[in-house]
Amino acid sequence: MSSTPRSGQTPERTGNTQTSQSSNQTHPLVQTANGLSLQEINSTVAVPKESGNFWKNLFAFSGPGALVAVGYMDPGNWITSIGGGAQYGYLLMSVVLISSLIAMMLQYMSAKLGIVTGLDLAQATRLHTGRKLSFTLWICTELAVMATDIAEVIGGAIALKLLFGIPLIVGVALTILDVLILLLLTHVGFRRIEAIVAALILVIMLVFVYEVILAQPNVPAMMEGFIPSKQILGNGELTMALGIVGATVMPHNLYLHSSIVQTRNVDRSDDQQVSNAVRFATWDSNIQLTAAFVVNCLLLVLGAAMFFGRGEGLDTFTALYNALGNQSIAGPVASGLLSTLFAVALLASGQNSTITGTLTGQIVMEGFIRMRIPLWLRRLVTRLISIIPVLACAIIFGGKESALDSLLVYSQVFLCVALPISMVPLVWFTSSKKIMGKYANPKWLAVIAWAVVVLLTALNAQLLVQDIGEIIALF
Repeated sequence: MSSTPRSGQTPERTGNTQTSQSSNQTHPLVQTANGLSLQEINSTVAVPKESGNFWKNLFAFSGPGALVAVGYMDPGNWITSIGGGAQYGYLLMSVVLISSLIAMMLQYMSAKLGIVTGLDLAQATRLHTGRKLSFTLWICTELAVMATDIAEVIGGAIALKLLFGIPLIVGVALTILDVLILLLLTHVGFRRIEAIVAALILVIMLVFVYEVILAQPNVPAMMEGFIPSKQILGNGELTMALGIVGATVMPHNLYLHSSIVQTRNVDRSDDQQVSNAVRFATWDSNIQLTAAFVVNCLLLVLGAAMFFGRGEGLDTFTALYNALGNQSIAGPVASGLLSTLFAVALLASGQNSTITGTLTGQIVMEGFIRMRIPLWLRRLVTRLISIIPVLACAIIFGGKESALDSLLVYSQVFLCVALPISMVPLVWFTSSKKIMGKYANPKWLAVIAWAVVVLLTALNAQLLVQDIGEIIALF
């Protein structure tokens, strides 16, 4: 039996069938897939062939989880988490915890799908739905990816304005340079991209750890907040809780994770290697998502410690930036340094999300409609399409941040629609013994997963109705 292709080897392709020295051929689904997922980086990272040395294996498999964790701490989460703390204190800490546990479960399934089948979620969905339905699903998913990109464009432009005084219109245009940054990163190797993303996550975490320490939070009240309370069912509290949950679980992450775990060179004909890969990919994912959980907790704690009872109007990045430097709002610890660090973290978060958004766009295009285009063109097209509505909005409304905040409401609609489209097939595939063999979800996990799908779909439906109502109100 043939072995998995090593770094630098290019598989031969005939029509829509991939043939190579890869052990991916051992899985019946892979033979009908249109090539490997992210073919240029697939199986390019060497991993130990034995599971004996825990730390050596953990280091080798660490990295994909960092790219996934980015989506759980992107700029779109910041306003919701800080606003939740500012309005309701530590009450919603339990919501952050539950959201993170749901994220860990879904990302575990996503990684397992990619490792066991050699297919990413988009490829597997195409395989079971056919061309016409896949095209429709691709459109919906692309809109979700672009909606996410819009949030990063806005966050990046606002960060540039806060740090350097660059007008919003100019800042939006400058985000096109992200294309050049990503193109440069693709030449340094995927392992280095993972390291850069992990470093930026560390920067974000350190910034908020520092700010929270200065804010001197009420630790007993904070710990009590992790216990769910009936108070969450109040009208305002429930709406904010729904916002936190809806903003946390991002659909594009499920496609991304199922693909980038395949950068590890695992021989699928060797059951021990597959088991090892699933085990350490899960460790990697849970460790990085724990970091994302900590960041989201820090955001909520920051809002509670510094703005609780004084949090009215803290619903924009600029308002938060100004509040951190205003002693009448944030108290005696307020300073220009806190405001600057906040803007730096915002810029780092936007850059991280840019990298993962580009990779996801490539994954869904190649997986759903089996279309390959150069990475630079893919990145340029995605960013230009994302910039057009942001730039138009900035120009029409004279560069007002409030107009860009309204645009964020529009973009969230597509995320609400796209989440069930990604969750349903993921749970279905990973619960099927025919597809996953012995790696199929046990019944208890499948039951929990389907319950989560129903819950999140209902929550997103409610958010969708709410968003549409806000959009109608704008007119």
